[in-house]
Amino acid sequence: MSSEIKKAIEAICHEKGLDYEEVLDALQTALGAAYRKDFGNRQQNLKVEYDVETGDMKVWDIKEVVEDIAEEKLLHDQEEMTRRRENALDQGRELSEEDVADLTKFNPKTEMMLTEAKTFKKTAKVGDTLELEQPVPGEFGRMAAQTAKQVIIQKLREAERGAVLEDFKEQEGTIVQGTVQKKDRSGVVIIDLGKINGIVPPKEQIRGEFYKPGARMRFFVLGVEESVRGPQIILSRATTKMISSVMEQEIPEIESGEVEIKGIARDPGSRVKVAVSTEDESIDPIGACIGQRGSRITTIIEELGGEKVDVIQYKENPKEYIKEALSPAKIESVELKEDTKEAIVRVPADQFSLAIGRGGQNVRLASDLTGWKIDVVENEKKEEVVESTEIVEEEVEETKE
Repeated sequence: MSSEIKKAIEAICHEKGLDYEEVLDALQTALGAAYRKDFGNRQQNLKVEYDVETGDMKVWDIKEVVEDIAEEKLLHDQEEMTRRRENALDQGRELSEEDVADLTKFNPKTEMMLTEAKTFKKTAKVGDTLELEQPVPGEFGRMAAQTAKQVIIQKLREAERGAVLEDFKEQEGTIVQGTVQKKDRSGVVIIDLGKINGIVPPKEQIRGEFYKPGARMRFFVLGVEESVRGPQIILSRATTKMISSVMEQEIPEIESGEVEIKGIARDPGSRVKVAVSTEDESIDPIGACIGQRGSRITTIIEELGGEKVDVIQYKENPKEYIKEALSPAKIESVELKEDTKEAIVRVPADQFSLAIGRGGQNVRLASDLTGWKIDVVENEKKEEVVESTEIVEEEVEETKE
């Protein structure tokens, strides 16, 4: 029988990808719950050791020895704690440790007063931990067995979820594929990632993108965060990090470090500007990103759901960098105000609209990319000035069939 249990544990470990000790710990916790159900009480802090080879089980009640507390003092402080907790709730707040620091606290489940402890061990002193061995009278009853089963199932679920979360922690900063489940009332999109679900918060979604239940999509793993509902895998479609991750996957020169991404400015779902450079004179950084006949950039655009990608040459000189960032518009001159980090850019009349872009998108992305506030001036009409910080993006309504 015992060898069969060991085989069962090993089978569970293999199937769920869990550690043997985790499953054994779940079994021992379940046996402790079953023991408490049939033979013990709620005030026991049980530790169980189960020998899978022999089938023998040992049970201890673990207590920490504390100073004696007068019954009247304990009762008074318990009543006072209840009163303070009610007052805190009336004020709409939780009771803090500072609020009850002056009150005596005693937990009979994990603690034992010194006088009682000495009846078990004469040399006991405050701070000691007693392990009081408990009798194991016989077989567990049906209810105890059911309790043990429930605890095992819960512990295994927790262990399996923990293993999956650890796996996703290692995948932080990468792109994963998942299936859209639904969008909840708060606007969060739930994504089925296989063994676990991830979430896409509203701020990480692309405006105007439709997340149809059942659709397979790719997402950037931002990380694993703690929430009131427990650990959650946070996904994104809108982060600029998704751009760099996709480009690393598709462009060997970026993955190897021969071509470096110096900056990214993105209008999620619409357009992105990427500045690249290289120290290897034999490599054309823009050509490496575009690929033969645009093969690489086409793959990247498809990966981003049709988002337009502008790849520009990074320049150390701010004036040259701003000119590159405003492409495809042709720039006549750039005047810099170093103290305020502003740039006045002059363009021919026929390039003014191109420099600004639809809804001011081009100049806004160029400003984000370079870190300079850009004012575009039409040369033939110097009185007409458009500032990158004052542009209000036009709302474009798209009707999808």
